[in-house]
Formats: sequence, structure tokens, C-alpha cells
Amino acid sequence: MSLAARPATGRRWPAVLAWAVACVTVASLAPAYRLLSLVGAEGSAERAPSIAATAPVALAVVSAAAVGALVASRRPRHPVGWLLLGVGLAVAVSVLSEPYVKYGLLVRPGSVPGARSLVPLLYSTWLVGLGCAGFVLLLTPTGSLPSPGWRWWARVAAAAPVLVVLGFAVQPDPMAPEYLGNPLAVPALAPGLLVAALAGIVVIVAGLVVGAGSLVLRFRRAHGTDRLQLRWLALAAACAPALLLAALVAGVLGRDEVVLASLSLCVALLPLATGAAILRYRLYDLDRIISRTLAYGLLTVLLGLGYAAVVLGLGRLLPEGSSLVVAAATLAVAAVFQPLRRRLQAAVDRRFNRRRHDAARILQGFSARLRDQVDLDSLTAEVLAVVDQTMQPTQASLWLRPQAPSDSARPA
Repeated sequence: MSLAARPATGRRWPAVLAWAVACVTVASLAPAYRLLSLVGAEGSAERAPSIAATAPVALAVVSAAAVGALVASRRPRHPVGWLLLGVGLAVAVSVLSEPYVKYGLLVRPGSVPGARSLVPLLYSTWLVGLGCAGFVLLLTPTGSLPSPGWRWWARVAAAAPVLVVLGFAVQPDPMAPEYLGNPLAVPALAPGLLVAALAGIVVIVAGLVVGAGSLVLRFRRAHGTDRLQLRWLALAAACAPALLLAALVAGVLGRDEVVLASLSLCVALLPLATGAAILRYRLYDLDRIISRTLAYGLLTVLLGLGYAAVVLGLGRLLPEGSSLVVAAATLAVAAVFQPLRRRLQAAVDRRFNRRRHDAARILQGFSARLRDQVDLDSLTAEVLAVVDQTMQPTQASLWLRPQAPSDSARPA
């Protein structure tokens, strides 16, 4: 492999990793809901939340995974994308592990392998996701802390999820007395680490509030586009404390489904608001990728339907098994591919990438006028006007190199 090809490969693997993590995260919802239905069917519905109550969890997982993969694939050095993937993965692990453990230990003991091994991590993964969400609030949109004075809090917030996982992992019955026999239990360390884990929970919850406060400070200091980018995130951050308060009240009243729904919506608000900021104000310039994805997705569906229609139509006219059917369908799809792609891309750009569509239309009109323009001053004004309309710079100027004297005008 040549040296020139290595940078391209190095830029490609973070995108592959990000989308692989997102796909695994979203795909884990299918077995989770299947196990949840099996737990309910076996008469243990009181031990598991209903599918309706876990719908916000699916929203949180899908939104965090999708937005995180988009950002991480385009800006692999920016921590927000990877943190959003961490939020989605942590919630997905929690959603999958709880019905898995219940089915393997309570409903049908021994029916699934490794159920008891997941007991130490059963209730801590949710809190890890909330810790990642707090960091997303703290680092958005620049990817760095608001100021160097926040470093001490970042260290404390990073240590909190570790303490929670360790504290619950060594408990003989980590928040679940019915799951006896924790394989990682260390009774001698359990009391001290339990106190540390409870302190970590307090720090994680406080991290969401502190992160929301940092966004408010950023919003007050921001101007122009930065202020527009932060407006969506500030709105989500303002709603998060209300949802956490609703979860706390519901927990006191014993309404577990309301607690789950409130916490899930709290987690889902963050990636949705981040996605709104990205798509509306091009925080990471992803509007072009979205338009291309939509265009090629529609193109694939339409060409697939066209191919099937040609095969079915000619299959009735030609003998069964004739190779002419496949050849004719392939030629038909190849013939309409480029014209259909151009039409679909233009239609999608008009709807989802309006700025690019308008810029292309302005440049097309400028090219047509350029053929007839001979006056240099008019051409200069035309070029500056086109640059201002398409690129929208803060200021623009045009410098023309003086024409050198011709060889015939030079003295011998």
C-alpha cells in the first residue's frame, strides 16, 4: 500500500467504528423487547416495565446512536459524537441486561447463559449513560471546557461513573435482593464502596445540572451563529431538571414506569437537540451528507421497484428462466440511473439542503451571463455579488493583477 493511501484509510476507520457501534446499539433493542415480552408472558409482568413505558428508552437509544455516529464519523476528534454513542450504548446495555437477567434467573432459571454474570452491572449502566450525557452538556458545542477553571469538576465527574460501577459490582445484592449470589461480591469492601457509589450518583445527577448551567453561561456569552447553535441545546437543558424532578416525585410515589419514562425523555432530549443544532445551523456541515443519504436511499427504492416491475412484466411475456429478462431489467436500470439520480438529488436539495440548491442556481445563472459580459467593472461587481450570495463572507474584495506590457511594446 502506498503512503498516499494511508491517510484516507486512517480517516475512514473512525467512521466505520462509529457506525458499527451505532448499529450494534440499535440492533440490541430487538432482543431486549423480545425478552421483555417473554418475561411478561411468563407471569412476571410486575417485575418488568411494560413495553409502552420503555418506548422513550428506544427513542433515547436511537437518537443518541444516530446523532453520535453522524458527528463522530465527520469529526472523530470531537468528543461529543463519541460521548453520544456512549449514552446510547450504556442505555441499550441496561435495557437488554435487565430482562435477560430476569428471564435467566427468575422466570426460567438456567435457560440463558451468563445471566448471573450481568448482575453486578445491572443497575449501573444507566448511570454511566447519564454521566456521559453530563459531559455532552459540558463540552458542547466546542468540544472543550468553558474555561480552564472547569478542569477540577471534569475530573470529579469522570471519576463518578467509575465509583458507581465498582460500588455496585462488589455488593452481595446490588439494589436487587432477589438476585442472590453476585459472582463479584466482596463483602469486606461492600459498605465503603457503597457509600462511594452513592456519592457518585449524586455527582452524576449534579453533573447534568452543572452541564446545563455551563450551557447557559455559554449562551449568554455567545453571539451570532454560536448563539443560534446553543439555543436548541439550552432549551433541552432547561427541560432536563423538570424531567428529573418528575422522576424523583414519581419514585417517591412508587410509579416506576413514570420514573423510567421521565429519565428516558431526559436522555433523549440531549441528542435530539444536538441533532437539531447540527441540521439547522450546520454545526458540523452535515446537511450535504443528509441530502445525499436521502437521495441515494430514494434512488435505491425506486430502482429496486423498477427492476422488479421489469422482471415481472417481461417474465409473463418471455419463457420462464430466460436470461433476456435479467438483461433487459439491468439495462433499463442502468439507463435511468443518472437522470433519475440528478432529479432526485435536485428535489432533495430543494427541500433539505436549500442553501446548496440556491448556490448552484446562482452559479448557473452567473455562468450564462459570463459568456456575454465584456465590461471589466460590471464583471467585477458580478463576481463579488455571486460570492456574497453563495458563500456569505463577512467581507469580500477582488484583486486583479495589472496587465504586463506585451513583448512588441518593449524597447529593443
